[in-house]
Amino acid sequence: MALCLCVAIFPIGALAAIIAAVIGYIYFGVNYCRKVRNRLKKEGKPPSVAFFHPYCNAGGGGERVLWCAVKAVQKRFPGWKIVVYTGDLNASPEAIVKKVRQTFNISLGDGVQFIYLHQRRWLEADRYPYFTLLGQAVGSVILGIEALIAFLPDIYIDTMGWSFTLPLFSYIGGCTTGCYIHYPTISTDMLRRVVSREVTLTNKARVARSPFLSFAKFVYYRMFASMYSWVGSFSNTIMVNSSWTEDHINTIWRCCASGAKATYRIYPPCDTSALKSMPLSPDISEGGPIKIASVGQFRPEKNHPLQLKSMYELRQLVSETIWDRVKLVIIGSCRGAEDHQRVKDMNDFCRHLSLENNVEFKVNIPYDELKQELCSSMIGLHAMYNEHFGIGVVEADIVEESEGSRNGYLALDEMEYARAFATIIKLTPNVRTRIREAARSSVDRFSTQEFERNFLQTVEPMFSQIV
Repeated sequence: MALCLCVAIFPIGALAAIIAAVIGYIYFGVNYCRKVRNRLKKEGKPPSVAFFHPYCNAGGGGERVLWCAVKAVQKRFPGWKIVVYTGDLNASPEAIVKKVRQTFNISLGDGVQFIYLHQRRWLEADRYPYFTLLGQAVGSVILGIEALIAFLPDIYIDTMGWSFTLPLFSYIGGCTTGCYIHYPTISTDMLRRVVSREVTLTNKARVARSPFLSFAKFVYYRMFASMYSWVGSFSNTIMVNSSWTEDHINTIWRCCASGAKATYRIYPPCDTSALKSMPLSPDISEGGPIKIASVGQFRPEKNHPLQLKSMYELRQLVSETIWDRVKLVIIGSCRGAEDHQRVKDMNDFCRHLSLENNVEFKVNIPYDELKQELCSSMIGLHAMYNEHFGIGVVEADIVEESEGSRNGYLALDEMEYARAFATIIKLTPNVRTRIREAARSSVDRFSTQEFERNFLQTVEPMFSQIV
């Protein structure tokens, strides 16, 4: 009887100790940050804004958003200290600034300070084979604590989607907080697929086949969605990159356009002015190469296997003479070892499909080379399902399929993509030119200037509170 009582009391006591420790750490953290902030004010330090972007040197579309936002703040608030939290330990500040200039054609100068974080490994998905969302959320909190200890800003902006850091900087750090969301950590679509037991990237076959595992995962997702909604309440300003992301965030974070908690749709910056200033390249010459350009990070959601399968199907739809001229150029950035392994796997898949002579991979290439590839390509390709935006689509001048003036083609599976390729190849040069011109005229709303204007208009109230 005494043994049973001890066993029962022990977990209760342990839980109480953990709760007491957490409360103690929070109390200590709040007081510590308050003292630091008072000291900085007494010393007359300039106000500061910090961007949380652990993979700031990756060179993808999310990084373009970061650096355009930093550049906009530099121009509008020249007296402010600008800090970027990064986990790119092997890249010096000079190397990062140089890559930003080469990749995005953005000159930052010397006005950005980098705070290097050493615990970025806690964000890697491969550390969490199970409960990945929860594991990465906890990992982001660990990294956020390191960031908060290293530097306490007046304004904190998460530009990478690590929303679980928001309570740290808002409640403990006393910062004014904002976030720019590219893709919701959990969406209503993910919940729906678990309920319908559909096999997808985020719902493995073993789980989908089991009613018990599907129910357990649904409960887990619902609990995580509630936590995600809670951390979202700590953001003073919520920015999203598209209507798709906006709908999901409004649903899960319970935002509304007219309430105190509203979302602001700010389309990501695409270098439309530089690309539109280049003359339309001549249509393919008789017997010349037919290039298909795919631009996107080497991440699972970009669906590169579907692109390769589409190429395999295209071979069945065109003559051997045409096929010998076709080449798919897959251009993208790698954030770490996992992404590099994905490129290797895609190369192996190419050989499996006998596509090695018709597919080329270009990893982390400079901006000028990217422009050359886009200029010399006949077709731009993007294959992400439920794409939240797709900067690569805009840069390739293909946005959507519309009534009247067509400016692109939509497809769902490999056969539809292959048929679209074949259709474009068979079009006359005049028709292809009309489609390209229609696409160019539709992308001004995604320009860098439009992004800067909307971004500054949205964050200005945050800055005015501090000054």
